[in-house]
Amino acid sequence: MSNRNSHQNKQAARDRMRAERERQAKKDRTRRQLVVGGAVVAILGIAGGIGYAVTQMNGGGNASKEWKAAAEKTALVKPAHTTGPQGTTVVVGDKNAKNTLHVYEDMRCPICAEFEQYTGTTVAKDIKNGTFKAQFTMGTFLDDKQGMIGAGSKNALSALGAALNVSPDAFLEYKSALFSAKNHPSKETDDAFAGDQKLIAIAQQVKALKGNKTFEKAVTNGTYDRWALAMSKTFDDTKDVTGTPTLKLNGKILTTDQGGVPLTPDQFNPLVQQNLKK
Repeated sequence: MSNRNSHQNKQAARDRMRAERERQAKKDRTRRQLVVGGAVVAILGIAGGIGYAVTQMNGGGNASKEWKAAAEKTALVKPAHTTGPQGTTVVVGDKNAKNTLHVYEDMRCPICAEFEQYTGTTVAKDIKNGTFKAQFTMGTFLDDKQGMIGAGSKNALSALGAALNVSPDAFLEYKSALFSAKNHPSKETDDAFAGDQKLIAIAQQVKALKGNKTFEKAVTNGTYDRWALAMSKTFDDTKDVTGTPTLKLNGKILTTDQGGVPLTPDQFNPLVQQNLKK
């Protein structure tokens, strides 16, 4: 988990994650997320198991402040398929589903990427079959973290708003593509998502966004930049969420005794079943 506050038990979490990854790989060799192998190990080695290392960022400077200043000068444009005064309520799935999975992530978070690579397809399947609807609240606190100041979280979130404006499915598929082992930065200090062209290039892997000039214009023009700031504030105002990824099912945080390790499908599924409203 990428923490907004302190980093605890780094080595223990790293060991647990490595053991869990190896167990999952043996059980299901065909699972794409676990075939990542060396790339995952590299991410974990750099990330120190959980959280983020406080290291010098590539040209970070005042990027976050500058991005915010520019965004605050633009009008708030709410993506389609959102609700709430500022459009920060994003719910995907059957609106009549009894259960709600609330997902909290930061687009620069490598542990969020691990979760998406392990368990993202399981979540998507459960949304599709009506097990639960999913609500997404995205943070950008990593852009402002000491030694890592940048704009990748905010810029990627703005691009997600452009994808959501196309459709909820495009939003989910684009988020999955951004978090994939192929596309997510291998170093937590890499602010690659701060570049619009990087985000547009990844979007070509999503059918609904490939060659979509309206989407691309929204990304380059920063159409949803102000919305990204509003969403980020919603995340910051959620005081019981201290890091990412955090999952709540019907308001209850889903976790195991392996704190800091992203839930695998074998862990996620029983937790969901235990907390579903029947």
